[in-house]
Formats: sequence, C-alpha cells, structure tokens
Amino acid sequence: MKSPKELSIEKKILEQLTPGSPSWKLAESLVNDPEIQYMQEYANTVSILRLGYNDHGPVHMRTVTRNAVLMMRLLHEGGIQTSIEAEKTGNHEESLCAVILAAFLHDLGMAMGRVDHELNSVSLAKPLIDRVLKEVFPENMEKRVVISSVALEGIFGHMATHRINSVEAGVILIADGCDMEKGRARIPLVLNSEPRAGDIHKYSASSIEKVRIEKGESNPIRISVEMSSEVGFFQIEEVLLPKVNMSPVKKHIELFAGLSGQEMKKYL
Repeated sequence: MKSPKELSIEKKILEQLTPGSPSWKLAESLVNDPEIQYMQEYANTVSILRLGYNDHGPVHMRTVTRNAVLMMRLLHEGGIQTSIEAEKTGNHEESLCAVILAAFLHDLGMAMGRVDHELNSVSLAKPLIDRVLKEVFPENMEKRVVISSVALEGIFGHMATHRINSVEAGVILIADGCDMEKGRARIPLVLNSEPRAGDIHKYSASSIEKVRIEKGESNPIRISVEMSSEVGFFQIEEVLLPKVNMSPVKKHIELFAGLSGQEMKKYL
C-alpha cells in the first residue's frame, strides 16, 4: 500500500504534465505498475535495513522524478533544446518520457547493494522500460529505441561516476542530487545509533531544511538550498556540486545555499 507521501508526489508529477500526452500516459503507467512498486520498495528495504543508507525507494524515486520534470519545464521555457531535439531524433515530449523513465527507475539496483548499483539499475530497468514504452508508443519502434537509450544513459550516469553527454541524463544527475531534504535521512538516523563510517551523509542531510528549484535570473534554473546547520554544506560540496559539475546542464544552473535567515552563498 502506498504512503500518503508517495501519493502526494505522484499527484504533483501528473499535474506538471499535459493530460493525455505521451509523458502523462507514461507517468501514469509507472505509478500504477505493481511490479515497479514492489521493486522500489525492496530496493529501499536493502538500502535502509541491510546497508544503513538513506531513502532509495518509492519516495526518493518519485521525488527525483518530480524534480526532473520541473527542471525539464524550466529548460524548455528558457529555450534550451534537449539532446533528442537538437539531434532531430524526436521532440521535447519524447525527451520528457526518457527523463521520467530514468528518474523513476534509477535506484532499482540498490536491491543488490550499493556498489555499482547504477549498473544493476540499468539491467533491472531495461525490461520495464521496454514494457511501458510499448504501451505508450505501440506502433513506433524507432521512438522506443531512442527514448530507451536516453533513459538508460540517465540511469547509468546518475552517480557522476561515468561521463554522460545528453541534456536529459544531465537533468537526472542534478534532480537526484537535489533530493537532500532532512526527511530522506530520518529513518536511518533513528535505526542506527552506533557511529559508523558514512554518518556524515545522514547528519548533513538532516540539516537541509528546503531545496527549491525555480526559474533563475540569468539562467533557466535556480537551485536554492536552505539549511539549519553548517554541516549541510557537506551535502552541497560533496554530493550536489560534483553532480552539477558533471552535468551537461551545468551552464543553465544557478546554485545558492545558506543557513536559514542568512544571506545565501552563490556557488554558480
């Protein structure tokens, strides 16, 4: 059974899409797919209970999808073409489909463990992508091939450990890095009382109060991170910024971070 948080984020995702469009049909199919739901839930069980990491399950993957869809809209409104558009292999709507697939499935590989989970996610996601795309584009194999390839690049590259080149995959990198608000670290902090290597990730994430993705002043996208403690700067400098620096979308980003009630520091 889905949590109220999952249902709320699903609603926000669908509200950002045009009803009846390919991207809307795709998103609706993903959120209503029981196999995908079970796979996301088990990935989270392994992440939190076995490995002691933060949320990598249904809420996280929906949050990244919401972030990615918003960023795609801001880029589109700013006149930025996606790679699929620039290469004339499809349109913005098909790029959006690729981004939604990558965001919604990118952490399935956590079910097998943390190491190389992005590669395992590619293996687990491929048959799901093929199945869902056949529902949305039943008569067009070429579109399915293009969208699937770009989606898999987004999954493959979301850890910033492998160079990616498309705008779409670059959106996934940053959308994933932006899911750092304190709720994501709440459960592992409660479950793990003994000090262990890697705790800085959980404690720094617990200080992040709000991440806003909005229209920028000089660039299409402005990301603002508000925190309650300076330990939150670890999340910016060691988690988000490396992903932004690896992303082809970097040149379209403004990045600010700071303590609540104080002037924001400009990173980009």
